Amino acid sequence: MSRFKVIDLFAGCGGLTAGFAATGRYESIAAVEIDPMAAATYAANFGDHVHTGDIREWVKGALPQADVVIGGPPCQGFSALGRQDPNDPRNVLWREYVNALTRIRPAAFVIENVPQFLKSVQYVDLQREVSEGGLLEEYEIEAYVLNSADYGAPQARRRAVVFGRRRGQNALGVPPKSTIKRTVEDAWSDVPRSVTEVDLPERSDGERGPYRSRELHLTRRPTAHSLARYAAITKPGGNRHDLPDHLSTPGWRKHKTGSGDVMGRLWWDRPSVTIRTEFFKPEKGRYLHPSEDRPITHYEAARLQGFADDFIWYGSKSEIARQIGNAVPVPLAEAVARHLLLVLDEQAEAELDFPAQSESDQAA
Repeated sequence: MSRFKVIDLFAGCGGLTAGFAATGRYESIAAVEIDPMAAATYAANFGDHVHTGDIREWVKGALPQADVVIGGPPCQGFSALGRQDPNDPRNVLWREYVNALTRIRPAAFVIENVPQFLKSVQYVDLQREVSEGGLLEEYEIEAYVLNSADYGAPQARRRAVVFGRRRGQNALGVPPKSTIKRTVEDAWSDVPRSVTEVDLPERSDGERGPYRSRELHLTRRPTAHSLARYAAITKPGGNRHDLPDHLSTPGWRKHKTGSGDVMGRLWWDRPSVTIRTEFFKPEKGRYLHPSEDRPITHYEAARLQGFADDFIWYGSKSEIARQIGNAVPVPLAEAVARHLLLVLDEQAEAELDFPAQSESDQAA
């Protein structure tokens, strides 16, 4: 079977690449990531072929050729979290993804983003570019909103996935869902419930890494007030509404409706909520352990994202948390990668059936 070369743009720590690599059919040959710690994490796991810096500089150079380009351009300006700003300068970085496609001309590409991307002006622009007369008119795209819990991840996380394929190839359709539904308990079946580590293990050279996932079973130093809050939320599924007044806040007491995830406990028998960059702060969401009076750890969050225990990380606690929270769940990425093989294998087979003419053929 053919193996396909992949370039990962806006790569982060490599969640997308990890899923593609898990199929055994793809080889990472290049990546671009502006955050130095995330780039170090990527390089440690997938090879020292990462451009650490601005993609706008990278696309000006000599670009490697690849069969597939993947990536998730920054989405802060149209994310459902916080203030949506269509003029956020980070939004225009998606254009560099398009610029890279025009230079590389891969057999296929994948864009991953928040669901709101499909209602953005950026997506309208992408549709224009793959139309007749556009910069990418030889491609067709199809887009779907997928939930990682439907693809073997122990986490509910909705993401927009745009598949790009050569014009004239059969549409891919929605990737088939997994028959296996994994829960928090499935993900943590062999993870110790108790936690003693608070800080990252010290390195003799003072470097922020390498750390393997299993070394990140770390917790915060909660105040007595926080510990009392955790203890007051006694059952899985509980949240801020279970707090007595003296442990609540004026805002929480005033708003009896609204989000039930704040100060929420996870359920053992369900997938987790979406793992975000501040999963170690229960006041930010449903990030209390199902039965222990503590937030979930970096190790537990990495497990919920599908990262292997020997995955290597670089950075401080907050930097690694940001890498974990920003990543694409690995099982979802693997499902996308396997689905993409339908068009890649079709194209590879067509090229074998119609090889380029030899010099003698041309002479005849």
